[in-house]
Amino acid sequence: MAGTNTRTGFAALCAAMLGICALGLGAAAPAPAETGGAASGAAYEAQAGGGIAFAPLRSASATWYGPGFYGKQTACGQTLRPGTLGVAHRSLPCGTAVKFVFGGRQVVTRVIDRGPYAKGFAWDLTNGVREALKFEGSGLIRYAVAAQYARH
Repeated sequence: MAGTNTRTGFAALCAAMLGICALGLGAAAPAPAETGGAASGAAYEAQAGGGIAFAPLRSASATWYGPGFYGKQTACGQTLRPGTLGVAHRSLPCGTAVKFVFGGRQVVTRVIDRGPYAKGFAWDLTNGVREALKFEGSGLIRYAVAAQYARH
């Protein structure tokens, strides 16, 4: 079996398991097509049982990326799609949970890529996160990293 098929099968298995967990906690996970295979922030919180401890909120500059990268694999092995929920960070480990707050909206997502490569920005949001937060262009955003990775 080719490596890509193995990854695709593993990703599908993980998505199915996360969906089952979310249903068990009373939350419906969105269909993979809606989020590019990633759970939404609300579904992710439900899947985690709300048990993720986050460091206090901080502010940093953010931008977003997507259209030129759709269909390509992220540094963490996920295929980027328009609805994918995730974030790029230069040094946090792949899979690190991060909570973003902007304009009264909140999304919990994971690090799925490296970046941003635009000078002066700390975070690169996927289009899915940008849309969920109604974050336009670039600017300051509030964030909290999962407590075990909060030193970054």
